[in-house]
Amino acid sequence: MEANTRSTGRLPAAFLTPGSSSFMEFLSAHAPGMLPGNRSLPPVQGAVEAPHGTTIVAATFPGGVVLAGDRRATMGNMIAQRDIEKVFPADEYSAVGIAGTAGLAVEMVKLFQLELEHFEKVEGAQLSLEGKANRLSTMIRGNLAMAMQGLAVVPLFAGYDIDREKGRIFSYDVTGGRSEEIGYAATGSGSIFARGSMKKLYRDDLTEQQAITLVVQALYDAADDDSATGGPDMARRIYPIVTVITDEGFRKLSGAESSDIARSIVEHRMEQPDGPRAALL
Repeated sequence: MEANTRSTGRLPAAFLTPGSSSFMEFLSAHAPGMLPGNRSLPPVQGAVEAPHGTTIVAATFPGGVVLAGDRRATMGNMIAQRDIEKVFPADEYSAVGIAGTAGLAVEMVKLFQLELEHFEKVEGAQLSLEGKANRLSTMIRGNLAMAMQGLAVVPLFAGYDIDREKGRIFSYDVTGGRSEEIGYAATGSGSIFARGSMKKLYRDDLTEQQAITLVVQALYDAADDDSATGGPDMARRIYPIVTVITDEGFRKLSGAESSDIARSIVEHRMEQPDGPRAALL
């Protein structure tokens, strides 16, 4: 195929007439070796050490959803990277946050972006948010062989549902099992602490700014108890990645915006190390 392309200077006919709105199916038929789940690992002795990323959190508010992630990647008990990005736009009205094996996760996100873009170009319309969540589920299931070898990817998917006019959150397990979360969600090694934080602070009537503050507070609490989750790094000016998705589309907070929120939370934590208190009744 490659030799024919070089000699004629044109793409093979199969690439010009995919016959399917799914880029994954197209790739499976014509270049299956390019799919992450179809690659075989070289023989190794002992556990495979690879950078892992955590923690991802999300919360809905009237009119949209906030998706955020910390910046730390770990390899065993070592910090592999301090400023990794774990939250990416999937398309104009959705985003995906990655937890798990960093390299595979980033590759899966890029493939997911191509999948949605391919569908829109072939069909002339966007997938529904439910359809996007299902496509991501299929991709995660395709990585099951890698997950069984310790290279798991467990993302969190969020977006604005144009038909229902509200923000929605979907979580997954390593087999591709999908669940819709109500109000808030978290994934990654620090998720248990982040979820506990949001459970006490979340309300249905949060404003966009309050929802942003909520997820950053949750990431701070996760970093407080989970060594694989990184909190705001004031010295290096590394702050959580925070994104907002509304009927106006996807928006990533600027460095200045993230800095202001993180600094405000850190200042309050100097007085209340355990964070804001929820009412007993």
